Amino acid sequence: MNETKLANPGALGLGAFALTTLLLSLVNAGIIASESIGMVLPMGLFYGGLAQLLAGMWEFKSGNTFGATCFSSFGAFWIGLATMVILEEMEVIATVPAAGLAAFLTAWGIFTLYATVASLKISRGLVSVFVPLTLTFFLLAAGEYSHGFKLAGGYVGIITAIAAWYCSAAILLNETSGRKILPL
Repeated sequence: MNETKLANPGALGLGAFALTTLLLSLVNAGIIASESIGMVLPMGLFYGGLAQLLAGMWEFKSGNTFGATCFSSFGAFWIGLATMVILEEMEVIATVPAAGLAAFLTAWGIFTLYATVASLKISRGLVSVFVPLTLTFFLLAAGEYSHGFKLAGGYVGIITAIAAWYCSAAILLNETSGRKILPL
């Protein structure tokens, strides 16, 4: 039986996560105006959301439980977050209060924390993404009650995005060149 080799979906998933995380983090850090959320939402639905969800499904096919779980979960996170904001703006649902959003972000922080523990067995590159991502979620949850924590969460989110882009680039460059160009 001849099996088709699958491409590594990690470069796509990490790239989608990085770009969307960077855009939202720029808003959270106050570097760009909150009215810029309109550029984040389509990316949250399609690149951070759909592309990551697809990367997760391809990771299932390749037998990578970590990649399948994390890409699928964070793809769903972006789709859910973008949908929530769109529905709020359309007044289909009430604006989620601070306590609700803090609970949402804390729950994602908990998921990310145990994914961080799992990443310790995989690569330092992934650890460099998951440690600041965990901090980002908890800072943003606290940021629902303190603007300083929200700003800090935005800046740590930028660091998270840079680390994810590095990992995406390493996978893409290493696999297309057939040798290690960037270590993970």
